[in-house]
Amino acid sequence: MKHAVQVTVLGQQYTVKTAADPCEVRKVAAFVNERVAEVTLGNKVVDTLNIAVLALMNLAGAHLRMQEEMAEDQGMQGRLEGLIRRLDDVCPESCSAGSGSPPGSEES
Repeated sequence: MKHAVQVTVLGQQYTVKTAADPCEVRKVAAFVNERVAEVTLGNKVVDTLNIAVLALMNLAGAHLRMQEEMAEDQGMQGRLEGLIRRLDDVCPESCSAGSGSPPGSEES
């Protein structure tokens, strides 16, 4: 069911019709306003379109960096899973049962 949620972004009031939770929509608007404030803090830009574009560029850059990090993490996870499989192939079940000694070592 869609709700009409009123938010203010860049001093302009908007009515957003969405099935999303109204609190989530307000959080998104607050996040956008925070990014806009960051952009305007260090710049003398007064045109709202330029402010919006700069904020969007910052958000897009952060999004792309996060995507790259996720891809790296997935690659690392794949490598770790491969190493675990190799260890499982080398080490019999009794080894993983926790004898405490590596294979081939003598226990006292």
